[in-house]
Amino acid sequence: MSKDSKVTELVEKVQSYYPAADGELIRAAYEFSAKVHQGQKRLSGEPYLIHPMAVADIIAELKLDVPSVVSALLHDTVEDTLATLDQIKSSFGREVAALVDGVTKLSRANFSSQEEKQAENFRKMLLAMGKDVRVILIKLADRVHNMRTLDHMPRQKQILTAQETLDIYAPLSHRLGIAWIKTELEDLALKYLHPEIYYQLKRNVAKKKTDREKYIDEVISIITKKLETEGIEAEVTGRPKHFFSIYQKMESQNLLYDQIYDLVAFRILVDTPRECYETLGIVHQQWRPVPGRFKDYIALPKPNLYQSLHTSVIGPYGERIEIQIRSHEMHRVAEEGIAAHWRYKEGEDFQISDFRRFSWLRQLLEWQENLQDPQEFLQSLKEDLFSTSMYVFTPKGDLLNFSKGSTVIDFAYRIHTEVGQHCSGARVNGQLVSLRYILRSGDTVEIITTQQQAPTRDWLKWVKTPRAQSKIRNWLKAQQRERSVVLGRQILEGDLQRYQMDYAMLREEGKTEALIKELGVKDEEALFAAIGYGRLTTRHVLAKLISPEKLEAGPKKADGSLQSLFRMVSKQRRGLGIRVKGVDDVLVRFALCCHPLPGEAIVGFITRGRGVTVHTVGCSTVLESDPQRKTEVSWEDSGQAPRPVKIEVTCVDQPGLLAAISAAITSAEANIARAQIRTSSERAINTFEVMIKSSEHLKEVLLNISKVKGVYKAVRARGRTGGKIESDQPSREELH
Repeated sequence: MSKDSKVTELVEKVQSYYPAADGELIRAAYEFSAKVHQGQKRLSGEPYLIHPMAVADIIAELKLDVPSVVSALLHDTVEDTLATLDQIKSSFGREVAALVDGVTKLSRANFSSQEEKQAENFRKMLLAMGKDVRVILIKLADRVHNMRTLDHMPRQKQILTAQETLDIYAPLSHRLGIAWIKTELEDLALKYLHPEIYYQLKRNVAKKKTDREKYIDEVISIITKKLETEGIEAEVTGRPKHFFSIYQKMESQNLLYDQIYDLVAFRILVDTPRECYETLGIVHQQWRPVPGRFKDYIALPKPNLYQSLHTSVIGPYGERIEIQIRSHEMHRVAEEGIAAHWRYKEGEDFQISDFRRFSWLRQLLEWQENLQDPQEFLQSLKEDLFSTSMYVFTPKGDLLNFSKGSTVIDFAYRIHTEVGQHCSGARVNGQLVSLRYILRSGDTVEIITTQQQAPTRDWLKWVKTPRAQSKIRNWLKAQQRERSVVLGRQILEGDLQRYQMDYAMLREEGKTEALIKELGVKDEEALFAAIGYGRLTTRHVLAKLISPEKLEAGPKKADGSLQSLFRMVSKQRRGLGIRVKGVDDVLVRFALCCHPLPGEAIVGFITRGRGVTVHTVGCSTVLESDPQRKTEVSWEDSGQAPRPVKIEVTCVDQPGLLAAISAAITSAEANIARAQIRTSSERAINTFEVMIKSSEHLKEVLLNISKVKGVYKAVRARGRTGGKIESDQPSREELH
């Protein structure tokens, strides 16, 4: 097909659902994109223009407006060519330029880490989405085509892209209610993250295709005849569940493929909500419903506006089948999600019908403003996108939705931050409950507060919502900072007294303002905190106030510097292979919560009296600590001693498999320090403590294990490894 015919086909596709569409603007965008991308090729060897054309085609499938289609054609021009936003604005208007800018990554900015870059890209995308949701729809279309063509990428890039897709883009498409994008992204992510599982599922599904199709036809025939008898006109379809949902069920319930019964899902589309409930009654009369498997999303829609009745029944031949019942309009919203709410009105600004109902987006935008730490932002974003909703009542009868697993503390923080900070308990359905109580759908909750109550680190183990987590972390960080400010002031005032100086007098004389400016700190509090953390030496401060001769002649005493605090380093600590920026001979230890390996991104965490603790970037322990306590660390080039890492292997419970797994580990030149085996439902879950040299070495070990026939998955198990369990959290004594 020629280039002209492709763009003509795109224009016709858009005009099929929007007859007034400006075809010439779409052609102009195509020509502009072709010109600036000329000579560029994808890794497949195809012209780069194929990609923006494919993205625009997906946007047209979603039936979006002309500016969206035009922006899809131009979405990579600013990022990957010499084209500028000003050019886009002058040629295609302010609206298109804003959409292209929202989709464009921050690739030209300088970031200290890949995680920070990724976090800021998502942050920018969220903010742009808050102004215009079309930004994320173009980004999703871009990701769909990139995942469809991921075969040409290097293996490591495939894994990173697939994981990001599973963590962010698939749940985001679910939140936006676009079912087909969610399903396709999940299946494609599974294909690259667990190819052996994906292709095994594909073979298993293909093997039973004939029998399944025969069964589907029989069930459809029964349902259709029953509904016709009752005077209900319906469209009935059946399909096998997609691969990722089968994989999830196998994982969550420790089942083999042959042990999963409801592999087929049926959908019944009728004209009205009343007919939905009538159809449900007819289905339950025909087949016995499975207790606890009925959900009414018509009366209580999901936050993404999804509406449907879900039930599971024991169908023909005793097979368990899942049935969804909804109206045609509900189905349109279920498949297209937020895209189903566009209004096309010539001469009017772009609008979204019922956008106010997407409360989860408002919540995302609200808490992201308070999360400056990139790792905390990414973690909170993932947790929020993955959450599934339930409904809880306030004492006044207002209905609030929460993530499953949320506690009364989450409820308290939803009401108000102050209510959360002082929450001491709650009454649920009139009964007193503890802070650990996990909310259930239908609960009525009343929070009890006391002024003496304050958050503790344990609360982070109990709460589920990003809002509550960020508020508690911020409170804990503030407490750490307050203690460090007090300590820093004590250290500085003590050292000043040794030189017959007084800080209050210096402030009266106006010398402290100049001192703060010279030292490059924000204010007086930041000065004390820096000394309290050990980031700034009191000797450095004194050097700004007195002459070098007087300073050298003065009494010698350990000051508040990081160097002096950790000068006494034992020889056995020097072999850890960690370099702390700007400091020599610092006491270093590895965190027991995340066990960093050479090659992994790491960050140092200053702990008074115990030196610098090294964590992996994104470790939850560091997320709970004041960013001022972080310090830059890196791996030394010298060879690293092997470190213990826990590996969890799920496999078939059969003789000889343990020996095969052990052989796979040793063939990667890794020693097994200890092993633990437990079995359940014809499966074995083996935990090995293996001595690993680096992150690359770990990947090699996991790859070897995954190749063993009968192994379902092999993953690194997070948590403490062997030996004595000690706290990685700083105690009050460490800070003082």
